[in-house]
Amino acid sequence: MPRPLIEFIKLKKPEKARYLCELAEDFFQQGKRVLITVNDDNQGVTLDRFLWTWQKGSFLPHCFDNGAVDCLDEPVVITTAERNGNGARILIQGKPCSLEFLRGFDQIIDFAESYDDALLQASRRRFVLYREAGYAPRMR
Repeated sequence: MPRPLIEFIKLKKPEKARYLCELAEDFFQQGKRVLITVNDDNQGVTLDRFLWTWQKGSFLPHCFDNGAVDCLDEPVVITTAERNGNGARILIQGKPCSLEFLRGFDQIIDFAESYDDALLQASRRRFVLYREAGYAPRMR
């Protein structure tokens, strides 16, 4: 099985939510299923609401998989867990996931958050970890 493509997007400002929405919409328009990971339920609910309102005239069918609803048929799913209930092939990491979980995707988006030293160092460690695991991560 081929290794997934891992791309890092450099964020110069704390605008990850906007990027999560833009990327999800781009992939959705290409007919691809997307899974977005977030840190906790608060971020999940916030992103769920933001996806409905972030761009006037935009419609992005999605679901927050909090365990209370069935998200199997949704093209875009937000989750706090390493669970791919909608069979997505695209993973957008609002929060980092394990290497084992990454293997189930064709394409993975990660973020290099250069506006914060601690977040930037964490993204550099993930970049090295991916490379050491045999992936070929690249900056977008």
